[in-house]
Amino acid sequence: MNKILILGASGFIGQAIYKELCSYFDVYGTFYSNKSFVKNAHFIRYDLDYDGIDEIVSEVQPSIIISALRGDFEAQIDAHVFLTEYIRTRPCKLFFLSSANVFDAYSSYPSYEYDKTLSESIYGKLKIRIENMLMRLPQKKYAIIRLPMVFGNNSPRIQEIKQCLHEKIPIEVFPNLVMNTISDRKLTQQIHYMINRQKNGIFHLGAEDLIHHDEFFTEILKGMNIQKPLFKNVYTSNFDRFLAVLPKDNKLPKHLATSNQETLEHIAGKVKE
Repeated sequence: MNKILILGASGFIGQAIYKELCSYFDVYGTFYSNKSFVKNAHFIRYDLDYDGIDEIVSEVQPSIIISALRGDFEAQIDAHVFLTEYIRTRPCKLFFLSSANVFDAYSSYPSYEYDKTLSESIYGKLKIRIENMLMRLPQKKYAIIRLPMVFGNNSPRIQEIKQCLHEKIPIEVFPNLVMNTISDRKLTQQIHYMINRQKNGIFHLGAEDLIHHDEFFTEILKGMNIQKPLFKNVYTSNFDRFLAVLPKDNKLPKHLATSNQETLEHIAGKVKE
């Protein structure tokens, strides 16, 4: 049985991955401040800024590491420098959760797996730097998973919408932003499949269609029975700007493909678990 270590398992995406995999594999995870994990023997406290990741990896001895880390950028880089060297010499593989932001310097078209990365944001540059570390390894040693916006009932973006509604303040939308999305449920199913089938390389795990940011948020609010939401339109360009990662070369099976509509239905609770 694969022994899996999820770094950042107490976060929104990390928890979703843990819940999907824990019934099938020997899964461990790290947490930082959420005290609800203290009594769980499969969770290990990890302070990205002060603790060495080497001790945790040596204790767990995983065959697969899933990195969903968040926190100080330099500390993330240091952790992944160690992880890259660790998996180079051991029977271990790293799944790295990257982002559509590795392409945020491009705005005229969506991005595919083997497009050249280029970012103007600090966040995008962080992800590119870690991706480049991994791509110096043999491909069988890693899977780079580039994600669009990830939504779920308890996702930070949905919580932010609910907070805005509660406080009766405008919800920011970007009318010129063209994007794709994925639900936490579909994402974890796809990662589960990739582990079972020993997939490696670069994957874009997002909806196969595109939607404008303001249209998507309007549909979310319709699902909440909010018919006349208060929006704040933010324009960063005079033209449509694309920030979407579309699967093209490394597609998963049809039953694992997803759409923006499926994400909306998942948020609204219309998708059976």
